[in-house]
Amino acid sequence: HGSNNNYYGQQQQHQQPTAPMYGASAPQEEYGNHSSLEGKIYSSNELQEIRQNPQKKFQDVFWALLFWVHIIAVVGVSVTMFSSGNGGQVEYQQKFNDVLFVGGVSAMVALALSTLSLKVMMENAETLVQTALIFSVLMSLVMAFFAFVSGNMIMAILGLVGFAIGCCYAYAVWHRIPFAAVNLKVALTGVKANLGLTFVAFIFMALAFGWTMFWFLGIGNALNGSSLAIAFFLFLSYYWTHQVLQNTMHVTTAGVIGTWWFVPAEANRFWAPALTDSLVRATTYSFGSICFGSLLVAIIQALRALEHYSRDNEDLAIVRCIVQCILACIESIIEFMNRWAYVYVGLYGMNYIEAGRNVITLFQNKGWTAIISDDLASNVIMMISVGIGLASGLVGLLLAWTDKNLFQDFGLDNTSGAGFLVGFLVGFLFASVYLGVVDSAITTVIVS
Repeated sequence: HGSNNNYYGQQQQHQQPTAPMYGASAPQEEYGNHSSLEGKIYSSNELQEIRQNPQKKFQDVFWALLFWVHIIAVVGVSVTMFSSGNGGQVEYQQKFNDVLFVGGVSAMVALALSTLSLKVMMENAETLVQTALIFSVLMSLVMAFFAFVSGNMIMAILGLVGFAIGCCYAYAVWHRIPFAAVNLKVALTGVKANLGLTFVAFIFMALAFGWTMFWFLGIGNALNGSSLAIAFFLFLSYYWTHQVLQNTMHVTTAGVIGTWWFVPAEANRFWAPALTDSLVRATTYSFGSICFGSLLVAIIQALRALEHYSRDNEDLAIVRCIVQCILACIESIIEFMNRWAYVYVGLYGMNYIEAGRNVITLFQNKGWTAIISDDLASNVIMMISVGIGLASGLVGLLLAWTDKNLFQDFGLDNTSGAGFLVGFLVGFLFASVYLGVVDSAITTVIVS
């Protein structure tokens, strides 16, 4: 390529990065010759120049300000409510220690298995994509079986319908598996070259955990006896913050992998310049866009949580089921669009609306079917995360079985089950955070 401006506008001599060795084509050849940006039509060369020099201006500022105002208000109220409590701390200390011990051991197991899984995925990419596709289809059948055993015929029928649709989908996209395996290998190569991303991911996970504790121990107590309006805003606060943390990590990963793709010299070690620059951009210039899109998902999540919180009429069970289904579909659609839109935010520095418009253009150029089928590699991440969660759960079960004193303060008859549950949740969470970086990298590779 010769001399060129890198992702951050610096002059850099570079060769084609490692990624194309797996057969990935150049971005301007893969997704069409034009794309829209700020209402204009750009040629591939112009779009490439924008990619190398992303917009460095604050986007969607209003939503960033609204988010920080909300955070300050919630933290202030939580601190006040928590400090006013004067009992129960000693009572919960032993419970906390038990959970911390089992969770800590499970987390170490999950971290080791997640690191090992990178090598396993690299060496068995195509087989894992095939297995994950079959796994996702069979999950619908498993759901139908348990629903039938429990007497829930509606869920059993839905599970069977989902299984039938899944079989048709698997048959239709099976020929795309080799290319999906290529995307997975490229993403893994990029993440292994920038393992500092996983460190940043765990920092965001710690922030998410701290926010959860703040919410439950403080303002979450206000749910008792509160009106539906107050409950909605409490749920909205909880989900919005978690979405912002998750999507900030996604945008950061997109920026780093985008740099690694075009200028590997800037993104080829644990903490490369690209990681610092991408993290700064995600938490400053693009933070408003992240807050905007995250709010849309959080509103739907809050409505779903409110429906669960307020259910008190069994006669409306079918109506509630329909409402939940509609909300779940809307949530999935917005999350799917956000996943791709935030790659454009990370690569180009666009605002949220511009990024969404470019996602539609991408899908139109490449085709919706191809985009969905090329995303098969993401199934591998979920399957492995569940597997690591189960392994960590077995560790928790073993710890609780060998030490009968664990979880006794919870008043449970089956402490081994509690150990498995804690181990599974912690293991699945750690694996999801660790491998979630790979998932974000896969999306970036497809867009790039």
